[in-house]
Amino acid sequence: MAEESDLEKTEPASPRRLEKAREEGNVARSRELVTFVLLATAVAGLWAMAGPLGSHFRASLGHGLRFERAAAFDTSFMLTQAGLLTMQALVAMAPLMGMLVLAALVAPLMLGGWLFSTQAIGPKFDKLDPIAGIKRLFSTQSLAELFKALAKSLLIGGVAWVVIMDGMDEVNALMAQSERAALPQMILLVARNCALITSALLLIALVDVPWQLWSYYRKLRMSREDLRQEHKESEGDPHIKAQIRRQQQQMARRRMMSEVPKADIVVTNPTHFAVALKYVDSMRAPRVVAKGTDAVAERIREIAKENKVAILEAPPLTRSLYKYTRLGDEIPAGLYTAVAEVLAWVYQLKRWQTEGGEAPRTPGDLPIPQDLEYNLQSA
Repeated sequence: MAEESDLEKTEPASPRRLEKAREEGNVARSRELVTFVLLATAVAGLWAMAGPLGSHFRASLGHGLRFERAAAFDTSFMLTQAGLLTMQALVAMAPLMGMLVLAALVAPLMLGGWLFSTQAIGPKFDKLDPIAGIKRLFSTQSLAELFKALAKSLLIGGVAWVVIMDGMDEVNALMAQSERAALPQMILLVARNCALITSALLLIALVDVPWQLWSYYRKLRMSREDLRQEHKESEGDPHIKAQIRRQQQQMARRRMMSEVPKADIVVTNPTHFAVALKYVDSMRAPRVVAKGTDAVAERIREIAKENKVAILEAPPLTRSLYKYTRLGDEIPAGLYTAVAEVLAWVYQLKRWQTEGGEAPRTPGDLPIPQDLEYNLQSA
């Protein structure tokens, strides 16, 4: 049962899944919303420009019906006249066409936004499979689109029938008016009837937009296994990441161990901690070149013995250095005095080993600031 539940697509799409779908050209779209916006823009344009359009069409109609005797003997007159009237009509309709172009650009922003994807226009040969095509034909989505188309046709057809029949008296009344008054009145009548019919499209769009959003997110739902696989792809396999971390730690440890032979002194706890220090004249203060606990501390001591690096048991100093420094850091200012005594002992020890004489006294009771000791103990 657990395996079955993992394979069921019950989880909402992740942001990465949504982004990938968008890159593939798959976004939520509503043709009904775009159609409504375009028709509403056209109706608003007709309504706003009814007067100028009526005047222009009346002038074009009068110019087109005017006939002169000389034109009867000119074979190119009709073609020239048709071209002139067409250009005049295009100029008159240009503002309306501009509004429609703007609406076509703005409409996609209302749902899904602008999108250009080369993957969406690429060839997909799986769509040529006749069996898959039949399955899509009888799918839930196709049946829903069929019922939606039928409902849309019935609703718009019914509204259009009622609107047209209700306005028949006004259409008949236009016949008794002059062309100067009839043309603007006719355009207003067409715009009003189109607005009433377009309102039916608004109802369809209000239903279609939630449906398209629900259908879109439902198709992109993921199973728990999908989420785990996506997490692995984005974050990396935990086993591989752990192996990489181990390799990085080993490399860092090898680099650290290579610095131990160059150190001046290794201070120990004596067994649980070990810190290697180095100081040259170009440094402002001694630096920590290696440190570790338990097995790493033991390896630091072994390398120090193999390379004859001085080793000093100084538990408080070692713990403070381990706690408050990182590799490559200078020692804290509060430990300058204690480390200075240790380095002085190292230099005395080297001189004694080469020149002989009285052996230097091993430093003890190194001065460790109380705040460092207190913080370390409290931690």
